[in-house]
Amino acid sequence: MTTDTSQYLGRQGADWWRGAVIYQIYPRSFMDASGDGIGDLQGVIDRLDYIASLNVDAIWLSPFFTSPMLDFGYDVSDYRDVDPMFGTLADFDRLVEAAHARGLKVTIDQVLSHTSDAHAWFQESRESRDNPKGDWYVWADPRPDGAPPTNWQAIFGGSAWQWDTRRCQYYLHNFLVEQPDLNFRNPEVVEAILGEVRFWLERGVDGFRLDAVNFCTHGELKDNPPREDIPEGFIGVRPDNPYGYQQHLYDKTQPENLAFLERLRALLDEYPGTTSVGEVGDDDSLGVMAEYSKGGKRLHMAYSFDLLGERHDPEYLRGILTEMEARIEDGWPCWALGNHDVTRLATRWDAEDDAAKLRLYLAFLLTQRGSICLYQGEELGLSEAELSFEQLVDPAGITFWPAYKGRDGCRTPMPWKADAPHGGFSRGASWLPVPDEHLGLAVDQQDREPDSLLNATRDFLAFRRTQPALVKGDIAYHPVRDEVLCLERCHPSSAPGERLLVALNFAGELRELPAPRAARAFDDAPAMVNGHWQGGTLTLPAYGIAIARCPQSDQEDSSWDI
Repeated sequence: MTTDTSQYLGRQGADWWRGAVIYQIYPRSFMDASGDGIGDLQGVIDRLDYIASLNVDAIWLSPFFTSPMLDFGYDVSDYRDVDPMFGTLADFDRLVEAAHARGLKVTIDQVLSHTSDAHAWFQESRESRDNPKGDWYVWADPRPDGAPPTNWQAIFGGSAWQWDTRRCQYYLHNFLVEQPDLNFRNPEVVEAILGEVRFWLERGVDGFRLDAVNFCTHGELKDNPPREDIPEGFIGVRPDNPYGYQQHLYDKTQPENLAFLERLRALLDEYPGTTSVGEVGDDDSLGVMAEYSKGGKRLHMAYSFDLLGERHDPEYLRGILTEMEARIEDGWPCWALGNHDVTRLATRWDAEDDAAKLRLYLAFLLTQRGSICLYQGEELGLSEAELSFEQLVDPAGITFWPAYKGRDGCRTPMPWKADAPHGGFSRGASWLPVPDEHLGLAVDQQDREPDSLLNATRDFLAFRRTQPALVKGDIAYHPVRDEVLCLERCHPSSAPGERLLVALNFAGELRELPAPRAARAFDDAPAMVNGHWQGGTLTLPAYGIAIARCPQSDQEDSSWDI
């Protein structure tokens, strides 16, 4: 499906981000132009036409800054330069120009809560307690018995405190030992960080994905209390990791963080049309999402890991979404079903080799109120790669093997050509292997198949662009009925008095539901929208999708009442 871009609402005005679809690129694994086995910025430039063909609105580049790469770029040693493995600042500037020429916005990862221990700031800070940057990181004296100041745990295992013999103090690291936490209670640190953000704004970026943004400030140096139940969740929140044994009351998500977010927002407001999306991980992540994005003074939007776990029954999904709607007020959510930190969607939600399920999950994501992050390879239906311990490079996987196999399985390279070495990703041996089972899902294979998941993604995204209600409209949910999730979207710029009805069948068998008689299917809906509306009945095949227009006044069937 092709769409006249003049019809596309998402790129109009400074709030282009509201309802935008942002394609996440993990540069190491996207495309290698140099042939060294590691993806690079030139590789991204070479594939921008492909990205534009998806009908997405923006790209999000995971970190490409100078780094020792112990956490693969999330340990930054120079915020203002490109690591040589990815290219140069000139390459980045060309990428921004080329993306903008194709109507794509460019957002980049910013890791603000911590740096690498190789960063010049930390190298100076650790030299003494009284040097100019002595208070730029979180330092604390030991307890009387020499133990760490608190019982706080690091997400990647062990104490969140590391002893340093130069200062005879501990420093805080919520992630790796080599990722010391900055001290956002120091005004000089805040000014310096805002300066790093401004550097990229001046280079023309359109926004930032803010990594672990609720970790920027810490609270009083008190022990976190234990938790009674250890939930299954993201990286550190698992029974095999002591991080999940605590209620994280003092080590993150502190009220002081709001003042920093307001300073950051004021900076972004100096550059109209830029945006921010914050990653938050917390016991009450929906509450943090709401607090960080509502009011128009902090982040533009935020996302959490609530849809990135294994549970995906419609009652659970509806519960997450309705709770968010009840709490966010004038804020704006961002939703994702996959990223570089979690098991691939096709595996996690039991949809390997199941095209119908993958289409359903895509439609579910793209019909919600909010902006969308789509992780590279989801449009191909890639499964989680099965890697041996010897093949792992992710520190989390190496530390917690075999209970947790880490994040390498979702980070393997994009397969571009089924018959080419390394799936066409690189001329040389790739940094992670390209699984054989991914070759049959390669871009060149799916490009030529009209009904492939890749082309279904393109078609649905093109259709979504023509529907103001799906891009920026309000939303209301109906009770789940026979495993069918039903919702409504409406927007003032739609046809007068019209609402969109969406029904998503999570059952593996046909469902029939009563529906408004006035509901009318779209003549130009994508082929994946396969529900049938007729005579007051909606028929949905297994894992079926239905979207229809309906007058606002037609509420004759109580099953569609709010």
